[in-house]
Amino acid sequence: MWTLLYILMAVAAWLVWREGGWKERSWNLRLFVLQWLLNVLWTPLFFGMHLSGLAFAEIVVLWFAVAATMVLFWKVRKAAGVLLAPYLAWVSFAAALNFTIWQMNP
Repeated sequence: MWTLLYILMAVAAWLVWREGGWKERSWNLRLFVLQWLLNVLWTPLFFGMHLSGLAFAEIVVLWFAVAATMVLFWKVRKAAGVLLAPYLAWVSFAAALNFTIWQMNP
């Protein structure tokens, strides 16, 4: 699943980058990088350190970052925003699982 999501994310970022590069789309692309870094951070928090409460807080921030990126990308190029929809759905699912595991394992 992650291979497909990363391909969709890369194509979305590429579509936005083509509309002016870093010079004109700096905010959009910086937010994209931020959400990607948040994505990378979640895995060691949840799986490596078993900090499900902190991981849940982090994934909530990630969810808002992905949603904001999706909106900004949509404004530049609708296809770029649409390409992030499966990623947001996956993060939503992961957040629900994270929350449940956190609550079941105090």
